[in-house]
Amino acid sequence: MPIVILMGISVALFLGGHFTSVLLAKKKPSRLKQTPYECGEEPVGSAWSAFNVRFYVVGLIFIIFDVESVLMFPVAAVFNKFVQQGQGFYVLLDFLGFVAVLVTGIAYCWRKGDLDWVKSYQVSSRKRPVATPPAAAPTQAKKA
Repeated sequence: MPIVILMGISVALFLGGHFTSVLLAKKKPSRLKQTPYECGEEPVGSAWSAFNVRFYVVGLIFIIFDVESVLMFPVAAVFNKFVQQGQGFYVLLDFLGFVAVLVTGIAYCWRKGDLDWVKSYQVSSRKRPVATPPAAAPTQAKKA
C-alpha cells in the first residue's frame, strides 16, 4: 500500500506542476519560437540533409568499449581479496578472457576500417577479371 500511495503522490505532483506551468506561463508566440530548432538561430537548409553514418558508428564503438573498460575497474579494485581467498588465478583468467574479447573486438573494428574517420577507397592492386557479355544465341531464320 505505501508504494501505491507514493505512486499517487508522484503522479499528483507531476500533473499539478504541469498544469500550474500551463496556467502561469506567459504566452508570447513568435515565428522564431515556432521553428523546430529553437535556440535563437535561424535554421539553414533542409532538415533532410545527408547524415554521415560514421558519426553514429564511431560513437557507438566508443560507448561499447568505454562501458566495457569501466567494468574492469571493480575487478581490479577487489582482485587482492580474491587472491587472499585463493581464487586469484581463476579471476585472472576470467579477466584476461574479458580483455581478449575486447582486444579482438577492437582489432575487428580496426581491420574493418570502422575506426578510420575518413575512409579511403583505394583500388586493389589485383586485377579484376573484365566481365564479357555472353555470346548472342544463334537465331534461326524462319522459312516461309
